[in-house]
Amino acid sequence: MAKANVNEEQRLWAAWKGNQDAHAGNLLVERYMPLVSFHSQRISANLPKSVNKEDIKSLGLMGLLDALRKFDPSRDLKFDTYASFRIRGAILDGLRKEDWLPRGTREKTKRIEAKIEEMEQKLLRQVSAAEVAEQLGMSEAEVHQAMTEHLFSHVLSMDEQIQDHDEADGKGFVLKDEKTKTPEEELVKGELIEELTEEITKLTSKEQMVLSLFYHEELTLTEIGEVMNLSTSRISQIHSKAIFKLKNQLRKLNH
Repeated sequence: MAKANVNEEQRLWAAWKGNQDAHAGNLLVERYMPLVSFHSQRISANLPKSVNKEDIKSLGLMGLLDALRKFDPSRDLKFDTYASFRIRGAILDGLRKEDWLPRGTREKTKRIEAKIEEMEQKLLRQVSAAEVAEQLGMSEAEVHQAMTEHLFSHVLSMDEQIQDHDEADGKGFVLKDEKTKTPEEELVKGELIEELTEEITKLTSKEQMVLSLFYHEELTLTEIGEVMNLSTSRISQIHSKAIFKLKNQLRKLNH
């Protein structure tokens, strides 16, 4: 059965790449749509509720179609891996081009960060999301959500600034090698990874495990709950607290 599936896929690729057979292309899209759903849901987990999840899925589909056009079946590379890269890239590029973080959320984040700084200067210690929430008259969940959204926005903005800088320094007719990182990009990326790595080691073992399974192993919160024998809501809570801590620490490092 497995061999038959492989042969069928090879036949579809041959028809699609050989003469752009529309039927074969549609079957390939149908076969790999679960990749679009997976990456759309995973990225959507950290986005504001105001972001239309169907729009995210549409961006992912564009990435899949781009992968189908550019993939070379003769190369020693699995299409799943190549398509995943294109799908995630298309979604993130689409998000960068939109001001998807509502003004209210930005203002809320500024109030939260200002209150954190004020409380830590007064108490001479790190404060929890619950303490900040109580001072601002918010729920703890609101604080976690705002900080998570802002952290994701910060990462996207930083990546966009790197790309803009690269393009501004080059001439319009020069083709940039997408595989080669500039010294500036390597430096910024290296510093961010170093800072994040150091801060992650300060998290609890459960928080480290959840982040590793979610961002490295790419499991869903439900799947992580099954691995750790905890409810999905508990895993979500652990994830939110870990992100709050990281965002708070990075804020201090960037000041």
